[in-house]
Amino acid sequence: MNRTTVPPPVTAVIDAAGAWLPLRLGEVERRLTDLGGGYGSLLGEDATTTLRAGGKRLRPLLVLLCAGAGGGEPAIRAATAVELVHMATLVHDDVLDDAPLRRGRPTVAATSGRARATTVGDFLFSRAFALLAGERDHRATALLSDASVALALGELAQRRDAFDMSVGEERYLERCRMKTARLFECACVIGRAASGGQGEDELRAFGGEIGLAFQLLDDILDVSGPPERTGKARGTDLLDGTVTMPLILAARDDASIAATDLRRLDPAAAEQLCERIATTGALDQVRSRALAMVASAKRRLNGPAFDSEQRSLLGLVADGVVERYS
Repeated sequence: MNRTTVPPPVTAVIDAAGAWLPLRLGEVERRLTDLGGGYGSLLGEDATTTLRAGGKRLRPLLVLLCAGAGGGEPAIRAATAVELVHMATLVHDDVLDDAPLRRGRPTVAATSGRARATTVGDFLFSRAFALLAGERDHRATALLSDASVALALGELAQRRDAFDMSVGEERYLERCRMKTARLFECACVIGRAASGGQGEDELRAFGGEIGLAFQLLDDILDVSGPPERTGKARGTDLLDGTVTMPLILAARDDASIAATDLRRLDPAAAEQLCERIATTGALDQVRSRALAMVASAKRRLNGPAFDSEQRSLLGLVADGVVERYS
């Protein structure tokens, strides 16, 4: 696969793995980029542009690693399907948020309009499940379906909580488990199921913890920036009314932050609020929690269900979640 399309934490895993991993990641990438063909110029172009924009590809990487070298074609299909669901949620998120940029590039919603973007997201969802439809064992479909329902419930919870400064830690974490961590969990378990291996409970917990850590660290970046790294304006979550862990912790220490009316923020005020959140030390607190989650996730791999290569490579993925945001 083209190494320039993935970030250093992923290339570190590829470099440490056997030849089977880059070959299978390359096959996943090929299927993603070829997906738009045959579905009309408008839909196909938007879908292909979305998929070729790249990304961290952490979720398909987890599928393949948890399946191991013996995973074969079922693991490749599952990895492609998981990434398609992830990309579909991003396109739909951009519609809901009226987001102009994603990874520093114009979103489908910005370039083609909300209606076409919604259709592109629906198309990506449908192709994900079409990939799994031919499997004799329908467990992969059930796992991805359950994760997709959780994603939708998490999005609904986030919409209900918008602009509500009374949202607490537990509510926030439960929302993140549904909206982010469940797809990480699914990636791990669906990969293991593809190879018929043991250790699903440990991998579910591993995926959930690194998924939560991923979200916590992403929330830090929304406050700390810079835009050239995140691909979006600093304080975008605040402008959308999304109450994240840095804001929750900062509001505990600073009554003026707790009294903020998020609905009245403009971009300049959002950037000022980011500065005030940073001065409370909340970002360091959130980072410490994320690091503890990653360390706990890695301990899940110490059991006999994992060989030394799998333990090492999954540990590199966990470390890469931190490195990406350090």
